Amino acid sequence: MKPDISTSEDVKQLINTFYEKVQRDDVIGYIFNDIAKVNWSAHLPVMRMPSGIFCCWAMPTPIGGNPIQKHFDLHARHPLKAAHFDRWLALFQSTVDELFEGSNADNAKFRAYAIAETWKPKFDGPFAG
Repeated sequence: MKPDISTSEDVKQLINTFYEKVQRDDVIGYIFNDIAKVNWSAHLPVMRMPSGIFCCWAMPTPIGGNPIQKHFDLHARHPLKAAHFDRWLALFQSTVDELFEGSNADNAKFRAYAIAETWKPKFDGPFAG
């Protein structure tokens, strides 16, 4: 049996493992590495913060900054497609499944699904733009 996501160390392991996969991924890695030129040493701590995009499944809090605007800015430089969001989601959910199980793990996967499905049509669809 795998543990559930319950500590800041669990979140750190999840986020670090997930983004290691993203960086190496042949579908979306280039977007993060070559287009966005993500500064991973600065980005990862933000993603692990209690108000980070994935870390508020247990105790929802406002997300700092404006993450969707950052993605709109990126989209202006390189179109983000539904397939990119689908791949991002698949990598996240498979990483959760590899490391954890339980209600918090399920909630983390659902939160990622909700983000992907909410954002996807804003970038690639009839109402995009």
